[in-house]
Amino acid sequence: MSARLLIGAAGPGVTIQDEGRFGLSRYGVTPAGPMDLGAYLAATRAAGADSAIEVSLGGMTLRADGATLCVAVAGGEFDIRLDGRPMPSACLLPLAEGARLVLRAGASGAWCYVAVGGTLAFAPTLGSRATHARSGLGPRPLAAGDALTLAEAAGAPLEPLALAAPWLTSSAAPIRLVLGPQADYFAPEEIEAFLNARWRIGARSDRMAYRLEGPAIRHRRGHDIVSDGVAMGAIQIPGDGAPLALMADRQPTGGYPKIATVIGADLGRLAQLRPGEDLSFRAVDWDEAVAARRAYFASIDAGATREPLGAEMTTESLLAENLVGGVVNARD
Repeated sequence: MSARLLIGAAGPGVTIQDEGRFGLSRYGVTPAGPMDLGAYLAATRAAGADSAIEVSLGGMTLRADGATLCVAVAGGEFDIRLDGRPMPSACLLPLAEGARLVLRAGASGAWCYVAVGGTLAFAPTLGSRATHARSGLGPRPLAAGDALTLAEAAGAPLEPLALAAPWLTSSAAPIRLVLGPQADYFAPEEIEAFLNARWRIGARSDRMAYRLEGPAIRHRRGHDIVSDGVAMGAIQIPGDGAPLALMADRQPTGGYPKIATVIGADLGRLAQLRPGEDLSFRAVDWDEAVAARRAYFASIDAGATREPLGAEMTTESLLAENLVGGVVNARD
């Protein structure tokens, strides 16, 4: 029997993602792909996988069937449990047949990635296995009862390992962006208001766009432009003045002016913000944006370090052990 990954439970928005389908935007096809590319690469490279399960705040439960699987998890600070034992939020582990891996929303972060060593048996759609739910491209979102077959399964480590990946570290620093490409549609004081405001991620945010709640940003040349291509991180200002940060499932083109674009090195930090969390922005020039991107990917290319897990003394782990070796009467 082929090795399989069995889905015991899956919250909304749990999908299969690879790096996305590129070169097709001119045909109206969105790239899709991971919300946090750095976390995705940390998981897939650690496990030796060509795709991953993107897990949202609803979490999921997994079991291995037919073999011990090599599984890597990376992303936000999710609560990860292997048969009840706490795991680091970034880890590489052997998932033995019948073992239960549970992922729940933890202290911070909106997305994490589960990569299984080998190749999941999904046929590519337009050259990619990435799910884009709105258009029905790629595998459908995962649900309880699904079984994912591995066409090839990689060898698993002997014991769980912690992954230390500096690019996964959360930060409260402002999200960096470059102004434009339609910054001239806004008066200088409106751009200053945008940069000086404290914004909040709106409840109606999703993989297509994050809605930013804060002051209304007014246009000086109208709010319609000839539709042009949009990139992940582009911040559109529609007619109501409420900014939209376009994300992985963005539309290929848009007809609202874009006041700024989040730099590539900070897209993961933006994606990991939850609805209700605050953020601010800082404008940088092109040279700083390019330098930050190079440093970010150089860190990823250097790879995550792997460290054996130390024995973690928690109430849960202590209660699972037989700690009583005998009884002594103090009067004897």
